[in-house]
Amino acid sequence: MTLRRFGWQDAIVAYTGYGSQSRLRVLARVILVRRKTIVKRTTREEVWEGRRGWRNLWSLPAVNRAVQVSVNGHVTDALTDRDGYVDVAVSQHGLSPGWHHVRITTGGVDLADAPVLVIGDDVRFGIISDIDDTIITSFLPRLFIAAYNSFVLTESARVPVAGMAAMYRAILREHPGAPLIYLSTGAWGTQPFLERFIGRHGYPSGPMLLTDWGPTNTGWFRSGPVHKRLSLASLARDFPNIAWLLVGDDGQHDPGLYTEFAMKHPGNVAGIVIRELPSVEQVLAHGTLSEMSVHRAKGRTRVPEVRGPDGHTLLPLVRDLLKRRTPASGEPTPGTR
Repeated sequence: MTLRRFGWQDAIVAYTGYGSQSRLRVLARVILVRRKTIVKRTTREEVWEGRRGWRNLWSLPAVNRAVQVSVNGHVTDALTDRDGYVDVAVSQHGLSPGWHHVRITTGGVDLADAPVLVIGDDVRFGIISDIDDTIITSFLPRLFIAAYNSFVLTESARVPVAGMAAMYRAILREHPGAPLIYLSTGAWGTQPFLERFIGRHGYPSGPMLLTDWGPTNTGWFRSGPVHKRLSLASLARDFPNIAWLLVGDDGQHDPGLYTEFAMKHPGNVAGIVIRELPSVEQVLAHGTLSEMSVHRAKGRTRVPEVRGPDGHTLLPLVRDLLKRRTPASGEPTPGTR
């Protein structure tokens, strides 16, 4: 390859994987980087802190690259796709519930350790959280504001939504072993930044299900709602006994998508939590206040829903919601098949 002759080499970006005790999903991307851009880990965080957003998104994929995923002594082979991504399912991995690291290598030289969360078979409750305007203020989906936040602002300039980190920590303390999975229409290129953001602002760690920008086989741009709809269906299939607390905001499609999912999978939803955007954010996101009530009259479901402007307001509402939902066993009723 021409780039390799000019000093470019493979680098693995390991994402946070997840799975059950019987099947694990490992996610990563292989990209091409210049050798001189590889810096020590102690200084890399400082570099990312000051980088403009567009630099975090731009990368060259290593297409059709052979990758080996080593889990608990067993190796699974895979190839990267046309965007450099690898999504590997490992069955009968033998890992116990909790956090682990698996090794990903390519070319027998480049390697990375990918964190993975194994969710116990006895877990009956979990949280699925949106990111933009739910835990981080981004003023999406208005294009010029989204572009400013994504391509101009440095990482340290991003603002967390008040009280949401404390709300998640409190709920997870009250439900030991429950997973938190972040589901967003954001690009995979922003994942390293998002990992640092949630750590810096006290959000619990969890796998992220993101998407990628650019054309697909059916269109010029990827559909955010389709990505979320498919991801929710996949989680319901992979974890049929978990009832999820679905957390999002009223700035995009979350209320409608969550209601739709609850109607199809009522046993897999413990409740719906919607962060209501303040008027200024709503106007910036839509140019009007009308979107705030669009989904209130749509879709009737018995799954309870609470709304509020931030985590401080939502926490007592969520606790009450879960008390009303939770049976004597101490966990929400699992889905039925």
